[in-house]
Amino acid sequence: MSRALVIGEALIDIVQRDRTVSTERGHERASSTEHVGGSPLNVAVGLARLGRDVDFLTHIADDEHGRRIVEYVKTAGVQLVSDSVTAKRTPTAQAVLAADGSAQYTFDIDWQLSGTPEVAPPLVVHTGSIASVLEPGCRAVAALLDAYHVSATVTFDPNVRTALITDEDAARGRIERLVERADVVKASDEDLRWLDPRRTPEQIAQTWLGMGPAVVAVTMGERGAFAVSAAGIVRVPARPVQVVDTVGAGDAFMTGLIDALWSHGLLGADRRAQLARISAETLEDVVQTAGLSSTLTVARAGADLPDLATRNAAVAGEPPAQG
Repeated sequence: MSRALVIGEALIDIVQRDRTVSTERGHERASSTEHVGGSPLNVAVGLARLGRDVDFLTHIADDEHGRRIVEYVKTAGVQLVSDSVTAKRTPTAQAVLAADGSAQYTFDIDWQLSGTPEVAPPLVVHTGSIASVLEPGCRAVAALLDAYHVSATVTFDPNVRTALITDEDAARGRIERLVERADVVKASDEDLRWLDPRRTPEQIAQTWLGMGPAVVAVTMGERGAFAVSAAGIVRVPARPVQVVDTVGAGDAFMTGLIDALWSHGLLGADRRAQLARISAETLEDVVQTAGLSSTLTVARAGADLPDLATRNAAVAGEPPAQG
């Protein structure tokens, strides 16, 4: 087993900055641009760019947007799982970027899955975001995680998209059940504030750790990130960077987290006990690596996750290319 399986949505991000431009006809909103996106897709592509073998299970259509997604993932080296192209239309997300680079989303997505992917047993299986809470596909995702738990490390990023959540209690329940299934969980402080505004991110992370995961990592934007495990808590400050936008920052962190654990030989069901005993020193290295991937991504426009050469150059002290 030497492959990752990523399960989740792929879509087209239609990105528009929240600003106006002057034209001969007066002031108009700036024109939009389209990018391939989706949190799980970004993780699949990010892992492939780092040299990992990746299978990706999603739900898109054989239309113009869908064909663009197929070409994008194949160019990155990702293997699209058969039966992923069965939707009536490919999902889209309208993203409006504010002046600080943050994004607000409006979605048009139909999320469904059926059957078991025809792939070799994976070393690690990852899911999150829309795929984990949106009916009816979220039920199939949960069943697949149960099936692969016997062979693979399970990683999960709730990456909450409130625009798609109509029943908040049900969504929180689904997220908690996936936390219980997972070995590694990553969330943002914004996710945790939505899930439980009464408690601090540190308190929620510790609660989640007691529910089953070996590692819970939390990103906090310009305040860096922290992670908890049986060895304790480690904190890593954010690296200084000129932010172009934050699209894909969390996905880049999740990608770096999986890749670093992979490099330390801590993935796979047969390594579950070793992962549970991860040392504070190793965990700090893992979080630093994840943070670097995120830093490189926010320095460029869109969810343009770094490849291995770019990340190695950054480790060697070369400045990131600006987007």
